[in-house]
Amino acid sequence: MPMSHHVTDRHGAGHRGIRRRTVLGGAAALGSVVALHSVLPAVAPAQATRMYVGRGIGDMTGESLGAGMNGYADTEQHSVGLHLRQRARAFVFADSPSSPRFVHLTAEIGLIFQSIQQEVLRRLSAEFGDTYHEGNVVITATHTHAAPGGTSGHPMVDLSMLGFRPVTFDANCAGIVDAVRMAHHDLAPSSVGVTTGHLYDAGVNRSRGSFDRDTADERAHFPTGIDPRSQSLQITRGERLVGVINWFASHATSMTAANALSSSDNKGYAAWYWEREAAGQDYLAGGTPALVTAFAQTNPGDVSPNLDLEPGRGPTPDEWLNTRINGERQFAAARDQVGRNVRPLGGGIDVRHRWVDMSAVDVRPEFTGDGRTHRTAVAALGAAFAAGSQEDGGGAEELPFNEGDRGGNPEARAISEVVIPAWLREAHGAKDVLLPVGLVPHAIQRVYPFHLVRLGGHYLFSLGFEPTVVAGLRLRRTLAAELAVPEDHITVQGYSNAYGHYVTTPEEYSAQNYEGGATAFGPWTLPAIQQVAADLARSMRSGSPLDPGASERDLTGQIPVSPLGNPLVDTPAPLRNFGDVLDPPLPGYRVGQRVVVRFCGTNPNSDLRRGDTYLAVDRRDGGRWIRVHDDGDWSTMIVFESLLTVTNALITWDIPPGTPAGEYRVVYTASGRGIDGRLFPVRGESPAFDVR
Repeated sequence: MPMSHHVTDRHGAGHRGIRRRTVLGGAAALGSVVALHSVLPAVAPAQATRMYVGRGIGDMTGESLGAGMNGYADTEQHSVGLHLRQRARAFVFADSPSSPRFVHLTAEIGLIFQSIQQEVLRRLSAEFGDTYHEGNVVITATHTHAAPGGTSGHPMVDLSMLGFRPVTFDANCAGIVDAVRMAHHDLAPSSVGVTTGHLYDAGVNRSRGSFDRDTADERAHFPTGIDPRSQSLQITRGERLVGVINWFASHATSMTAANALSSSDNKGYAAWYWEREAAGQDYLAGGTPALVTAFAQTNPGDVSPNLDLEPGRGPTPDEWLNTRINGERQFAAARDQVGRNVRPLGGGIDVRHRWVDMSAVDVRPEFTGDGRTHRTAVAALGAAFAAGSQEDGGGAEELPFNEGDRGGNPEARAISEVVIPAWLREAHGAKDVLLPVGLVPHAIQRVYPFHLVRLGGHYLFSLGFEPTVVAGLRLRRTLAAELAVPEDHITVQGYSNAYGHYVTTPEEYSAQNYEGGATAFGPWTLPAIQQVAADLARSMRSGSPLDPGASERDLTGQIPVSPLGNPLVDTPAPLRNFGDVLDPPLPGYRVGQRVVVRFCGTNPNSDLRRGDTYLAVDRRDGGRWIRVHDDGDWSTMIVFESLLTVTNALITWDIPPGTPAGEYRVVYTASGRGIDGRLFPVRGESPAFDVR
């Protein structure tokens, strides 16, 4: 398989025991996948629409030590190292260099919050004026549950990660802005088309009892209980593929809550594999990549990648191998669409957006389905929410709640009847209200942004919620009817520009599985969003203006800063110097074995090395060393073993199939913090070893 080569010219890590299963063959390149078609014609010119498109990528990796991870809300899940770096991938679309633009950005993090959206917009405004603004920028999360969190302006999310983390917040925002900046300067004539394929073995419905309450027509539309659409926007230049945005509905939860290494999970693997392994891209080389591939979410609210419906159990009982296999399948489904049945977009770009107070929407009878007007509710979460998505490893075992226990949670009912107002219980219907978060000032966001984007004849509806597969279908059908276009011309994208928990159909809500318990604004949430979508569509179709409303007050930085993992000073291990090799490699290894080297290191949070690396695997080439792997590769891991001010860096390399025989070494690079607060460079090199 191709390997990236770079002459090493830079100068210048967890708990004792790595506590990880062997990566097995997951550390290797995918031997079953052939080289990408990036060197072949992707689409014929007549199959795509000419637009101006810019592509960009940025490193948004957060703190690799002591940061609570965003997703499982497990207070014991703190980062102890790094497996795959998090990246942001941006695409700028325009009809001409001088026309209004639209930015689509996919971020490999757990969730996008208003705090991130607004800070990114502030930074873009400072650099580009009014070119990019809240009306034409959509940032969506892949929803990995293995990335450092603590980046919300609302306490309910951040407190589960023991506070706000300004270093990770800054890294996330900076990486997003880096990607948009690169895309801005990459704007060039391109051909753009849409393709649609199907993928059936990368997800399973984790709440089938809820799904079975939907209409017979909807169940027949999804006979396997999942939305199998793998839909791609393909960008070519000179008939060469240069960019892809793929949407597929499956949670990025192949990595379990037991994992403590930062990872972009299955969607991040799919993007990494296409760009790095198949296309031979070097993320550290600088400049705009030849190929940018983003794997975004759509409506995966009730879809798990754990095919056995147990945490970490997909095709295998190994979470690392599952991540790789699931990512491979998403990649292969997108790759197989390249150049096949490409639908031209047509011309024109249009955007409508609106901020909506989701706690107080009067939903018209045309959307409620019962001929009456209903109202959304002040936010509250139910006992089923506290139970967690048990198929994906959420929820605390010590809590006496289970999914689907509507009417069977006496503890929740006892609490609810004492502390929850009757009007709130009534507004939430079937839900056993446990956490009335909407009654606590600023605990949860109330006002959410919604965007409807037209790229030629294709429409993207983005929302800051997690819609289930049937919720997504109803939204597509609502929009298709208003816009008079086929349903397949519409993509629904969750996790965008904010986060407001789940969206189920009213029928699914009545079952009170996890997704219904986490539908925060009550049983009429989906009909309310259908109404919002229809209003945006009517405005767009008629060409009439729409009042976007206003966001809530930005609460960034109001949450107490997390006390964990914040370095004050670094000291070396006794009788050691920074960069010393504490445990050297063996003299020789075979392909498939694991190389392990321990260095006297520093706390990584002082310097996240965005756009750089904590480690390198070098191969000797004559009289020089060539970097062949770094900390953004699947085959490497770095674990930080920290005790007070002393941090050791344990680096592993699982030697992939196809690795050439030769002499190799492991290099560690970092920055340390002195007693005066200043940073100093650290570098360590292992003894050379042979790979046979």
